[in-house]
Amino acid sequence: MKRANQLQPLSRQHHLGLNLSRHAKECTDTVTEIAKHWHNLTAYIDDMQYHFQIEDHFQIEDNLIANALEPYRASQPEVASVLAALAGQHKRLQTLIDAGQKTASQSLTRVQVRELGTLLYDHIRFEERELYPIVEKYLTEDELDAVYQASPDSIKRSDENR
Repeated sequence: MKRANQLQPLSRQHHLGLNLSRHAKECTDTVTEIAKHWHNLTAYIDDMQYHFQIEDHFQIEDNLIANALEPYRASQPEVASVLAALAGQHKRLQTLIDAGQKTASQSLTRVQVRELGTLLYDHIRFEERELYPIVEKYLTEDELDAVYQASPDSIKRSDENR
């Protein structure tokens, strides 16, 4: 799927998340598997090992993308729909992450891992298939450039020349 140049770094962040979440959705009931998948998901979401934190990604989406789309909410139902979905998914992801962090790793269940994996997978697919096409349709070149500038340098490519 061709993506606006300014959104490509955010899309690159999604690639690993899709792989990790797809595998987590197939998690077995063994303690080792549960711990491995939970660690992989939470490391992806909240660890500098992968050169970003999910809060940074969410801030770009909430502060730049959602704010730029906000003026269209009342007149464009498709915009209102994606903004509501984005806010709801971000809140649900954060709730699951917080709940899992409060649970001892030995007490985590396959259901929790699969739930987080499924939600993360569905959220990434939503962004790629629904949110980003709306962003490309409604945001100006300057607004898209601001999204690119806010994206972490670690996920930009030197040949992008932006």
